[in-house]
Amino acid sequence: MTITAALVKELRDRTQAGMMECKKALTETNGDIELAVKKLREDGVVKADKKASRTAAEGTICIKADADNKNIVMLEINCETDFVARDAGFLDFVKNTAEAALNKNVTDDQQLLEQKTSSQETVDLARRNLISKIGENITIRRFTKLATASGSLGSYSHNDRIGVIVELEGGSANLAKDIAMHIAAAAPIVVSPEDVPADVIEKEREIFSAQAKQSGKPAEIVEKMIVGRINKYLDEISLLGQAFIKDPNVTIAKLLASNGGAKVKSFVRYQVGEGIEKKQDDFATEVMAQVKGAN
Repeated sequence: MTITAALVKELRDRTQAGMMECKKALTETNGDIELAVKKLREDGVVKADKKASRTAAEGTICIKADADNKNIVMLEINCETDFVARDAGFLDFVKNTAEAALNKNVTDDQQLLEQKTSSQETVDLARRNLISKIGENITIRRFTKLATASGSLGSYSHNDRIGVIVELEGGSANLAKDIAMHIAAAAPIVVSPEDVPADVIEKEREIFSAQAKQSGKPAEIVEKMIVGRINKYLDEISLLGQAFIKDPNVTIAKLLASNGGAKVKSFVRYQVGEGIEKKQDDFATEVMAQVKGAN
């Protein structure tokens, strides 16, 4: 059977695969477009599995909220290079996955992978097909959802590299957004000093104690120095003790108090690739491998 340009185009429109891949699939299936679609998807799964072990530490963070801003989701999807992180196809996949994650029935990774996208394929199949098309490993690393019935939700995204979502008791959407922006910049670990684990405090006490004792000052003075340093440390890592980035003369605790006594119930901060150990490859070797078709 003659493989026409129109047939190749139809297959490309349906699968987003490359022209040569489409032509090859149609040739191998004797022009049967349904079999060709199936073959390309199966090939895409195989290619995706082969790339699964490759480190994906670049990517983007996406935040989506529902119409009434009572449910919000933030997710991180990773790829191997910042070039792909800006690719239109990759960004469309990120957007569609975030919309699927916003579904109230999605509570874990497996449920998200099984959700249908706007093209009626599962998130996981869309991911595998994208890997086959782009040639890089793509992973859905994590997602977090917040919901409120009577409080306020807010978010902030900095160049899609840092994302924050916040849930307030009381307050307003604008206040929640301001606090999310602050968290993006100041990176607190907990909401209040009381939330800092005891073992973390004890570790810092040991460090401060060793430093203070070297001063040669009396024991009672040393103890006051230790307490002062610990209190300062707790303020630095807890949201409520930090100086508001828009007004350093006001702490977040005072900002909340001045807004009707609003409270921060929770917050989540993501940064692309944080905690992922990036493999350091020799650039010349990597280029040569690509030239030889090793990747």
